[in-house]
Amino acid sequence: MIKIISFVIQINCSMGKILSIETSTDVCSVAIAEEGVVTAKQELFQPNSHSTHLTLLIQELFKTEGVFPLEELDAVAVSAGPGSYTGLRIGVSVAKGICYAQGIPLIAIDTLMLLTQAVINTKEVSNSKEIIYCPMLDARRMEVYTSLHSSSLEVLEETNAKVIESDSFSEKLQKKKIVFFGNGASKCQSVIVSENASFLDGIVPLAANMNLLAENKFTADDFADLAYFEPFYLKSFVATIPKKKFF
Repeated sequence: MIKIISFVIQINCSMGKILSIETSTDVCSVAIAEEGVVTAKQELFQPNSHSTHLTLLIQELFKTEGVFPLEELDAVAVSAGPGSYTGLRIGVSVAKGICYAQGIPLIAIDTLMLLTQAVINTKEVSNSKEIIYCPMLDARRMEVYTSLHSSSLEVLEETNAKVIESDSFSEKLQKKKIVFFGNGASKCQSVIVSENASFLDGIVPLAANMNLLAENKFTADDFADLAYFEPFYLKSFVATIPKKKFF
């Protein structure tokens, strides 16, 4: 089932016009922000849709009434990983293509930081210094891509691939509350058992949540090297050969 969401808001700004692209999971999404305020977005909740629909979503985004021409973009922000190898590769390739064509810089956004920003945006969790945010992206079996962040987005533990066991995060859970979220969190809920552990459902990385992260990097001239930037896959891609079947 295909679910596409779009909306538009008109505002008057002349700088900091950023196109955001997010393709690290099954959701394919794009958004426009001006001075850190999202003005339009397109989101497609359909697995394996990135290669066929990403450029179409971008075209629809710029057809939306009130959105400026593509030529007026100041930068493109893209989810840099970790996440789906294929999804990230497609997103970064399209982002680079637009940057090269328009002569504008590329902004790389950490996917796990993006997830944390999404939770903070929802305001479902009290913005307390005593709470640790733990985004999780599924990495097969009981392994997840994860990191730890404070309520101010300070990195408390760098991105890593972690096999979840009963004692995972136990030391930190003895001292502080940890909120787990992302498409890898649900499978860990029966393993991580603590009164200080809570789990949020439905949190996915979306381009519309890149606005503040991208604007901060844009203001600081914190751009990726357009020629050499590659997504942060975390683990090498392994291609498998299907087993032969005889009938």
